[in-house]
Amino acid sequence: MRNPSPGDSQSPTTQVVIYQQGFLSRLFTWLACIGCVVLGLVVYSLVSARSDYLDTTGGIEEKFVQGDEDGTNKIAILSIEGLIVSGDGFVKQQIDKIREDENIKAIVLRVDSPGGTVTGSDFILHHLNKLREERDIPLVVSMGSLAASGGYYVSMAVGDEPETIYAEPTTLTGSIGVIIPHYDFSGLLARFDVKEDSIASHERKQMLSMTKPMPEEHRALIQAQIDAMFARFKNIIHEGRPAFKKDPEALNKLATGELFNAEQAKESGLIDRVGFVEEAIERAIELAALDSETTRVVRYRRPSQLLDVFGIAQAKASAGPIDLPQLTHLATPRGWYLATPLASALGAPRAE
Repeated sequence: MRNPSPGDSQSPTTQVVIYQQGFLSRLFTWLACIGCVVLGLVVYSLVSARSDYLDTTGGIEEKFVQGDEDGTNKIAILSIEGLIVSGDGFVKQQIDKIREDENIKAIVLRVDSPGGTVTGSDFILHHLNKLREERDIPLVVSMGSLAASGGYYVSMAVGDEPETIYAEPTTLTGSIGVIIPHYDFSGLLARFDVKEDSIASHERKQMLSMTKPMPEEHRALIQAQIDAMFARFKNIIHEGRPAFKKDPEALNKLATGELFNAEQAKESGLIDRVGFVEEAIERAIELAALDSETTRVVRYRRPSQLLDVFGIAQAKASAGPIDLPQLTHLATPRGWYLATPLASALGAPRAE
């Protein structure tokens, strides 16, 4: 056969064969794609779950405050704001975050709290002391609008380092004391002819019952518990304010539950300086022997959530200040290092 010449009227044709994919083939392709996506999500969730399990900081985020944004050495502002309940929450997560960061050379403890439970306050103080000792870094306190009772208690994490407690000019602090709230509704119940008829294993099981007057014997027992908690509070202050250890009577005169303004607190030795958080930061930099020009100051915030974008979390938080769990705190026999027992019932923000 000869090859066609350019003059030939017919030219060779090119055949294109199109194979149409069948329905089953397309279905299997889509199923394979979906399977890959599902598998990827499963792997991602397992990795995230393991990461969350090993992460004690709750994924909190670091935020630049001032100084050198590129500075390696850091000062961390650790915030305690609101009512202290358990202590094992955001405050503890900040402590864990600082413990893991070797670049943090000093801590500024920012306290704005009316106090809280005895156990919660003591829990936070224990872990602050442990952090300061393990990392061997200085800690300076900066008091906000209120650093009272348990808020003052946790401030003793400064140890015996001088010139380390700062309070703003409008700060209220002190309120050194303990309270176990008790309410007697027996008169109200009698007015409506309601009788208390609980059955208990022993009469002392109902020592703080709100449905009957408290016998003097029970009151004496509760008072003994209060005295023990109060003695611990004053011993903790002795550790953070060595001058009171040398002169316990001076502390006894202040430990009446009274609130003091910043000037009164300074004159009595409860604080060292009247000043703002910036001055506390400068003191922390000085104690850590750092250069303020090359030091980065950071603080922490809770991680953003998807609901926050739509304002749902905020709406939930503002739905109402009073709820049953908070009221229950007042009805249970627990000690409070608290400026007022009403704070837990009025929906005060929590520092946990």
